[in-house]
Amino acid sequence: MRENEDEISFDDYDERINPHPEHNDFDVVVEAAISRRGFLSGVLTFGAGSFVMGTRDANATTSPFEFEQIAASIADTVRVPKGYSWDIAVQWGDKMWSDSPEFDPKTRGTAASQARSFGDNNDGMALFDIGGKAVLVANNEYTNRKIIWGNRTDSKPQTDDDLLKVKMAHGVSIVELAEQNGKWSPVVDSPFNRRITPDTDMEITGPAAGHALLKTAADPTGTKTKGTWNNCGNGETPWGTYLACEENFNGYFSSSDAEFEISPELKRYGIGHSDWGYRWAKIDTRFDVARNPNEPNRAGYVVEIDPADPSSTPKKHTALGRFKHENADVQIAVDGRIVVYMGDDERGEYLYKYVSRGVYTKGGDTSDLFSDGTLYAAKFRANQRGEWLPLSPETTGMTRAEICIHTRQAASAVGATTMDRPEWVASNPNRVESYVALTNNKNRGRKPNAGGDDTPINPANPRRKNRYGQIVRWVPDNQDHGEGAFDWDIFALAGNPDVHDDDKAGSANINAGNMFNSPDGLAFDSKGMLWIQTDGNYKNQGDFAGMGNNQMLVGDPATGEIRRFLTGPNECEITGITWSPDRKTAFVGIQHPGGNGNSTFPNGGNSVPRSAIVTVRRDDGMPIG
Repeated sequence: MRENEDEISFDDYDERINPHPEHNDFDVVVEAAISRRGFLSGVLTFGAGSFVMGTRDANATTSPFEFEQIAASIADTVRVPKGYSWDIAVQWGDKMWSDSPEFDPKTRGTAASQARSFGDNNDGMALFDIGGKAVLVANNEYTNRKIIWGNRTDSKPQTDDDLLKVKMAHGVSIVELAEQNGKWSPVVDSPFNRRITPDTDMEITGPAAGHALLKTAADPTGTKTKGTWNNCGNGETPWGTYLACEENFNGYFSSSDAEFEISPELKRYGIGHSDWGYRWAKIDTRFDVARNPNEPNRAGYVVEIDPADPSSTPKKHTALGRFKHENADVQIAVDGRIVVYMGDDERGEYLYKYVSRGVYTKGGDTSDLFSDGTLYAAKFRANQRGEWLPLSPETTGMTRAEICIHTRQAASAVGATTMDRPEWVASNPNRVESYVALTNNKNRGRKPNAGGDDTPINPANPRRKNRYGQIVRWVPDNQDHGEGAFDWDIFALAGNPDVHDDDKAGSANINAGNMFNSPDGLAFDSKGMLWIQTDGNYKNQGDFAGMGNNQMLVGDPATGEIRRFLTGPNECEITGITWSPDRKTAFVGIQHPGGNGNSTFPNGGNSVPRSAIVTVRRDDGMPIG
């Protein structure tokens, strides 16, 4: 996720606060990794040439694509293929209860109105069928401060209510949607409607619950906390709950004492004396690390929410690790254990897997499945094999609680592979294979990560100063997500073949018609097609000429073919996708349109740009995925 207001990523904010060391020992460069004819031809292979991918015949004459590819676009709107239509389902500020006012574009609302309205900058989401009702759960990752405070002449907060309004725009929105004549819209006053904010009471579970590092004056037990914020991707459980993933939680903490010493453990997670401009410490001492140095240890987790019970208390699961969670891809191992794949979205951080000790049975007790298990970090080998390295007291020298709180340090201790910002993980419903989007990494081969771990060129991350990103896939041994080893390859190496003729041109399945940069969101539809969403450079010039605005593409795992399906409005990110129960509607997230002030999406004219969830349908009424 990019903070487009200042044209830098959240990682760049962190490096400003805690600069990474410039020195590194990158003396060995894997030459094959930068040769299109060498490494790329060996690793970027599809179908039977690599693994046996998918269940279709890769040589079949009938295309699985049900649309004609669209061109890149710089239009301030959503574009979809011929035969498809789009509409708005819900957008920032839409009221969820009748006692809340309609969105006011002049004031952009108040803290009170925002707390009872759909949040800002929607990201990961899922649609649940609860007793025949369509209940949408969507993360509200962050806010565009220049927009939400755009009613102020300098776009800066003037009152405590301005600060609280931004706080209330974060969290999770749960809203029932209803369809009438193909148009979806919120059901105001639905009993399922709920806003979960940075002030919502939550329970802490797992090995770290009650640990001294989680105890504060407000919670001396270390088992209760308040709120969730900067939730990026998401996950769903087999038992019908939603997983919200806390990502860039660190940017909301600051210190009232300029002399307060930030510990190395906090620095590893990007905590510094300054926040990113939210100023929450001014209205809530939780976010002042000088006064509450343990409070950052209580953020950075996967949060489980029950959308069917608005009175339920969300749970922060420490057993799933603490880092900048992108999403949580939940699978079931052959023996019934729960497996969760997760990426840590920062340059040079790691890809993780959690495996529960207990097994899942439909209708059985699930209370310990996210509380008792083992974390692993991925190691990718040059021979296209890999293994999951267990993060245990024996392998790390840390207690289980410490592993859960300082997960990055644990992964460093076992020597896992540093990755190019692991974003969403998605697993094929029709085949035991998983994919991860590695969005970009300008520091690859140049700087170590925040913990000092080298980030040399390696087979899974084959480009120095990686500006375009790649998608890596793996198949676990014995077709079992619970296994400890896997085969892997690169499904797509993004690039620009119009500008480059070296590794920056991308893999063979990237061409002038479908090129993109910074793959971010990934999801499979019911047919086993991979939907790819981007959060990259949209300047449409230089290395990114011809790519246009951020987009959504569809890939065929069996052949490697990729086609562009949707383009977004100016300066937005395309993020989050889910489907209606009948599969006739796809819900797609449009985040931070006009991040630099050059959009009026979705309402046009001179309107305020607003993040939104759009619907996409086939004009013939057939399923879309």
